[in-house]
Amino acid sequence: MHTKIVAVGQRISEWAQIATADYLGRFPRDFRVELKEVRTEPRAGQTPARLMAAEAERILDSIDPDDFVVVLDEHGKDMTTMDFARQFARWRADGETPVFVIGGPDGLSSEVKARARMTIRLSTMTLPHAFARVMLAEQIYRAWSILANHPYHRA
Repeated sequence: MHTKIVAVGQRISEWAQIATADYLGRFPRDFRVELKEVRTEPRAGQTPARLMAAEAERILDSIDPDDFVVVLDEHGKDMTTMDFARQFARWRADGETPVFVIGGPDGLSSEVKARARMTIRLSTMTLPHAFARVMLAEQIYRAWSILANHPYHRA
């Protein structure tokens, strides 16, 4: 199975880079998770709408036509860890490539949100984007561990 994380921002804190890389490095070869970093648009003199539109072009260029796009958004659906694992089982059974999109500081354009087939949130609280990457990578790893009967998930 192939999964992608498309995240706006290429300069995140070292701790977040290390933690994300740690989780992404744990997967077996048959469950590949790829991180695609999308350049943040320079803020100088631009409106939030223009920033999101420029980032949207880069995000959409990173998504293949058949990808199952999942947008992370504060207004998205809450999922338990077990719900998330069951969703991965469905994607695997259907031969889908889930692509998770994490927006930039101003969020995601309506164009990117319209491309999504699912919108979820990691928390009811607003999270720093670097932390969202780490949390998403960990939850994908946890979902894999549940499906593989790996001892990482003990609940």
